Amino acid sequence: MDIGLMIEGQNGLTWDRWSRILQTAENKGFKHVFRSDHYTDASGPYLESLECWTSLTYAATASQTIEFGSLVSPITFRQPALLARMAAAVSDLSGGRVILGVGAGWQDREHHNFGIPFYDFPTRFAMLNEGLEVIVRLLRSDDPVNYEGKYFSLHDAILLARPKHRVPILIGGNGSTRTLPLAARFADEWNGVFIDANTYKEKNELLSKLCEAIARNPADIKRSLMTQVRYFRDQAELDAAGKSLDELRGGGRIIAGTASQVIEQIEAYATFGCERIMLQWLDLDDIERIEHMADAILPHFHTHHS
Repeated sequence: MDIGLMIEGQNGLTWDRWSRILQTAENKGFKHVFRSDHYTDASGPYLESLECWTSLTYAATASQTIEFGSLVSPITFRQPALLARMAAAVSDLSGGRVILGVGAGWQDREHHNFGIPFYDFPTRFAMLNEGLEVIVRLLRSDDPVNYEGKYFSLHDAILLARPKHRVPILIGGNGSTRTLPLAARFADEWNGVFIDANTYKEKNELLSKLCEAIARNPADIKRSLMTQVRYFRDQAELDAAGKSLDELRGGGRIIAGTASQVIEQIEAYATFGCERIMLQWLDLDDIERIEHMADAILPHFHTHHS
């Protein structure tokens, strides 16, 4: 089980904060840092933010060992051919440490604010389907590619120089009828989002069945989870929160508690096939708590911990 952090890049992220988070993650033994790709939050006050792929380019040279990536880049404002080019370039710059997360886009506020068309879900999903075709063909084909879709097309297009490393494509979401079949076709990694361990087990098993139905080896797809963590340094701090553990955990959808309780929850996901957890960390200035959590839980999961 690889444990890492997930940062909301629109939630007050600055260069100083991003630099500290990357350095802390690497120094304390986290395996990865992922971040969202948004202009702003869906509601609430407007906060500072860093453009996603610019910040990932920085991460390629500001870190040496951790993996990092987008969770996820919306196809509504990420033209797929350009996204493939960016991901390939950042992958080469980092020595193959980037993961390309792609999604349909969901937040109408950012689209409205910045003048980006926000189509209905069937249209956005169709765009995602085509966009993934474009991205996969450009990243994987050594020959010029032709593709004609309703929303995107390629005409004798080839990505040069060819990527030095395979850029894994991540598809996140829990939908059984649309998202999981899409992951079965295109994903190198499927990412469950804010679901309890039993639901994760069900979705994971369904993904394997969907792979088998299209003659794809289920083992070809890495299984991961993104959910929030609410970490308490000791029982007294947990008691002071004034909520029961079940309330803090949102009925099992959020990881919360002291170190031993957090470890227990993560182990439950591991039992059901999860290989990587991105722990959403909202307080970007609480570095001390990130460090405390790392010291307390990472040695349990990571053999090589520094």
